Amino acid sequence: MTAALPDNHVPSPFRTREQRSAERAEKREAVLRAAVRMFNARGFHATSLDDVAASLGISKPTIYHYLGNKEQVLIECVTRGLELLSVAAEEVRAAPGDGLTRLRAFLHRYARLMMDDYCRCVVRTGDESLSPEGAALFRARKRGIDQSLRALIADGVADGSIAPVDVRMAAFMLAGALNWPGRWHDPAGPMSPEAIADALVDLLIRGLAPRA
Repeated sequence: MTAALPDNHVPSPFRTREQRSAERAEKREAVLRAAVRMFNARGFHATSLDDVAASLGISKPTIYHYLGNKEQVLIECVTRGLELLSVAAEEVRAAPGDGLTRLRAFLHRYARLMMDDYCRCVVRTGDESLSPEGAALFRARKRGIDQSLRALIADGVADGSIAPVDVRMAAFMLAGALNWPGRWHDPAGPMSPEAIADALVDLLIRGLAPRA
């Protein structure tokens, strides 16, 4: 039972550690979201942290405080996107169903995520935008997604729900097709991300289903 507060209790004007932590996380997220949208709209090289700061009405040192320099901001953005894809792959591989069913589920989530700000940044970021160390980290994380996709295809080939295919080539083809919405999707367009994902995945899956 919670003890009753005395009649003369006055709320503390000081924030608790949890409140300060939550406020910091909220501000960091706002800065990161503004940065990723500007990177996507203008490109990494054409965007400055001054631009991001001005869009939020803050100073550039504030961005350094929350996220670091411009490359660190970009790495955080693409890491967010790749983590979303990694989680989707892990969840789908653990789900019930044959290989083709699980692959379809992952491809749908992949396509949908490619129209999210952070995954869109993954598609629009080239290795040349990063330092050698940053580029190596970026490539390593992308390889993890490729390996997850190949594993899902191989599972389907093994259980017969996917026709025998070159797993490596099929993974390249699927990822290449589903990466493109990250470049051409218009949030104000007539089709929702969900409808676009449905249409793309239906077209791609037809080429993987076993022939009767």
